[in-house]
Amino acid sequence: MAAVTMQSFGTVEVFSSLTAYDLLDVEPVGAQYKKFCLARVNSHSLGIEADSEEQEEDSAVEVVIEDDITFLRTLCPKEWKKQDHYKVLGLSKLRYKATEDDIKKAYRQKVLRHHPDKRRGAGEEIRDEDDYFTCITRAYETLGVPAKRISYDSVDPLFDEEIPDGKVSKEKFFKVYRPVFERNARWSTRRPVPELGNAKSSRDDVEHFYSFWYDFDSWREFSYLDEEEKEKGENRDERRFIERQNKAARKDRKKAETARLRQLVDNAYAADPRIQRFKEEDRDKKAAQKQRKQEERQRRLEEEERALKLAEEEAQRRREAEEAARREEQETARRQKEAARQALARGRQTLRQLCAEKDYFAESDAERADHMMELERMCTVLDALRLDQLNEQLSQPTGGRERFLEEVDHVKKQVEQERISGDTVAAKTTANGGKAKTKAWSHDELQMLIKAVKLFPAGTNQRWEVIASFINQHVSGSKRTAKEVLAHAKDLQKSDQKLKQSANQNAYENFEKSTKAASKIDDTGISERTETPLDQQGSNQAPWTPEEQKRLEQALKTYGPQTKDRWDRIAECLPNRTRKDCMRRYKELVELIKAKKAAQAAVSDKA
Repeated sequence: MAAVTMQSFGTVEVFSSLTAYDLLDVEPVGAQYKKFCLARVNSHSLGIEADSEEQEEDSAVEVVIEDDITFLRTLCPKEWKKQDHYKVLGLSKLRYKATEDDIKKAYRQKVLRHHPDKRRGAGEEIRDEDDYFTCITRAYETLGVPAKRISYDSVDPLFDEEIPDGKVSKEKFFKVYRPVFERNARWSTRRPVPELGNAKSSRDDVEHFYSFWYDFDSWREFSYLDEEEKEKGENRDERRFIERQNKAARKDRKKAETARLRQLVDNAYAADPRIQRFKEEDRDKKAAQKQRKQEERQRRLEEEERALKLAEEEAQRRREAEEAARREEQETARRQKEAARQALARGRQTLRQLCAEKDYFAESDAERADHMMELERMCTVLDALRLDQLNEQLSQPTGGRERFLEEVDHVKKQVEQERISGDTVAAKTTANGGKAKTKAWSHDELQMLIKAVKLFPAGTNQRWEVIASFINQHVSGSKRTAKEVLAHAKDLQKSDQKLKQSANQNAYENFEKSTKAASKIDDTGISERTETPLDQQGSNQAPWTPEEQKRLEQALKTYGPQTKDRWDRIAECLPNRTRKDCMRRYKELVELIKAKKAAQAAVSDKA
């Protein structure tokens, strides 16, 4: 056991550093000391003077026990520790002045009136697990045990711990501080406690009063506020740990309580008019002048702070109003944009469904592939309003094919006009017959240009600005403008074969270095082998045009790997190509995509 400080109290020595619970559990002390602890609980710790006359007067007064049934019904058994136990037993007026007999009497009365059996017999519905009578039992278990009552009284929720400041006037000093000292005197272990006195008290009495309070010895302890109970520990080590945590928390609260009492005494000493009277007249005058200056300066500072605070509040209100307006505007724009996006998505979905139901208005497989490709182009180019109009026209019982073909022609013309306008913009970049000087395009920029042109097809709103932003975002250090992107795209379009070679040369070389030259069988069952001149007989060796490339891509989407005679069906969609041409072109595309992915992975690793 830790060392304990001994202190003289009458003719018996007490262990002043232990809590009320510890006082009853000290093994070396016998039954006589435990009896003394209980006597201390009933007299000094509860603030009741052991005066026979006062006890006779108290016993002569009949104790009134409140019975607030509305309050009792609001009690929750799970929150019993946070409740006012005196109010639960109907002793809220007596509180710490209540005797043990008062507590027993109040408990018996509560049992007779509110026991669950009594109320159940009266027809009231009782929930055993959630009944307020449990709170009454808990209150009696706390106040009926002296040690537990000390612990609870130490943290009495109705005790006013507020202390006046040190600026109380001389006239109000005794009126303000006397009840505060009388209220805090209940915590003293030494009796009697000297009184504050009055303005005519002698110097010795005043000095004795402050000496007593500066050396104040409080019995107040805070074990009732322990967050965890030691008995809940599963083993000895855990219980010791909980006890250490509780003792540390009690020590902090005890330290705060000591500081509070010290602050009370300091404030009283500073405001006591008798102390001022003991000082010299000239120092009193000087102190009064200094105090007046301080108060005046304080008022001036407060006025300046109020004015500054009002200005800041006004500025804050303006900022909040502007921010609210901006957020509202952004939210409106977002809602409009989202509504437009949803309308566009609905229009596209409806158009695709209508075309699928009408077999894409096709009369042959080749025409179906063309119409499917044109359908995707229309979904990309047309806006929501035109899509809704087209959907309404196509949903008519007759004339759907003619209207579909008209819209296809219209979209083609629109795309061609955009291409011509793009050529005009590109022509403006070359002044006086000479090309504008631009920074050379890197391999990464070229790769991103190819990818962006495919991601953002013709008809995209502000297409070249979007492509330029895409390149600058994905290529470190790139600062390309829309004019530069458009001009370079036009140059590359004139030499399509050169574009493929320059764009994929480095990527394909890196791919060849990172893979072994071994024959592989892809998912479609096409073997990667070198074709001989004999294999090339009966095939079209001419370069693939963009139109043929689009037809091939659309046919690959239409006829999946599980389609019977897949390559024959795909070849039917390309009049000038054979089955072998389509297979060979597919193999080239697979190699090209692998090379591009390898190049992109290398760029990502470097980044």
